Amino acid sequence: MNNKGFINDFSKQTRQEKIRLSAEYTDKPVEFERCLREHLHSDLSVQALYDEFTENAVSNFYLPYSVVPNFLINDRYYMVPMVTDESSVVAAAAKAAKFWAFHGGFRTRIIATNKTGHIHFLWKGSRERLSGFISTIKPGLFDTVLPLTGSMTGRGGGILDIRLNDLSEKMENYHQVEVIFNTVDSMGANFINSCLEMMADYFLYQAADHGLADDLEIIMSVLSNYSPGCLVECSVSCPVDELAKADDTISGHDLAGRFEIAVKMAQHDVYRAVTHNKGIYNGIDAVIVATGNDSRAVSAAGHSFAAGDGNYKGLTHATIDGNNFDYRLRLPLPLGTVGGLTRVHPMAKMSMSLLQYPDAGELMAIVAAAGMASNFSSVRALVTSGIQQGHMRLHLTNLLRQLGASDPERNSAIEFFRERTVTHAGVANFLATLRKKNH
Repeated sequence: MNNKGFINDFSKQTRQEKIRLSAEYTDKPVEFERCLREHLHSDLSVQALYDEFTENAVSNFYLPYSVVPNFLINDRYYMVPMVTDESSVVAAAAKAAKFWAFHGGFRTRIIATNKTGHIHFLWKGSRERLSGFISTIKPGLFDTVLPLTGSMTGRGGGILDIRLNDLSEKMENYHQVEVIFNTVDSMGANFINSCLEMMADYFLYQAADHGLADDLEIIMSVLSNYSPGCLVECSVSCPVDELAKADDTISGHDLAGRFEIAVKMAQHDVYRAVTHNKGIYNGIDAVIVATGNDSRAVSAAGHSFAAGDGNYKGLTHATIDGNNFDYRLRLPLPLGTVGGLTRVHPMAKMSMSLLQYPDAGELMAIVAAAGMASNFSSVRALVTSGIQQGHMRLHLTNLLRQLGASDPERNSAIEFFRERTVTHAGVANFLATLRKKNH
């Protein structure tokens, strides 16, 4: 493939010209252009809305929008939307939701909803002088952002605290002004960053006014996606004997014991912990995308929290107390139900309607339950029959499509592999044999 070289002012080109220029980089330019045009929305006003979400938009990338019934969360039933390309994620969540609906459902507790941002700066003066200076200007730091915080404060949020962090032992002259926010039902990234930048301007102005400008260099002002102050806990519990109903191939006692051991392994081995937590985020990410929230921020917050003590660990804990099995998940979920795409993207708006218009705390509970459901099913499968049997059976339709199976061939293959192990080679051989027999 040839390197076509630098493209000047690409963002200023028309959609068709962007598609044409992009197609030149592929080995199938005609097919590329046709595919992109086919995936544009037929309603021009809807397409215009999608185009506004990002830069250099040339088409749309569709993913399935699934719904999972029977999520009983804090004694209330939900139909949970999921956007994912992995059918086994939806099937796993549905199976776990159904099981726990008959065993008390998911119980959640919002521990905190605070978010953090920092003014990062270098300070060459004395610690005592800096500490005194920050104490002097602290009321002004609150006041300078009142034009931004007024409406947030009226909804019960705003700035909760401002404090000085001295990190000079880790990096020479490094300090922070740390600001704690409650953004209520907004994820709040733009709000937090705007407040921090306005505070930084005031900080710099006051430093000059106090004759301290030569000692201060502000490097940046930005929110942190590390969100240990925005925590939710989700739990499920049932008699050990009842776990047999989650998998009829093993006794409830044996399943509970193997499950507990598997979860403990994720506390001690990073290789297992990463995959264990990925199973949680299979469910979380699907709901995050469906509701128009920021999956990158949520994942970054959760994985950094999992490594909070310097060792990356699984985010769940399983305990057996007598005949009681208890499973818990605790993690940060910086979410919003206003702002961003939640009130703009047509499907995200429908997701909020489907979830009966939750506030941010309720959405945290729903997302945590989805993550726990996905993880529970995957761990259960791993310690019993294994994960591939069910996964590959659900993946069969994708394999058949890749291999160009016709509708009759697809129906024959589904029936043939109903009680057989699904592999790519096995499906390919089945189709080859079937086609040879039919011809």
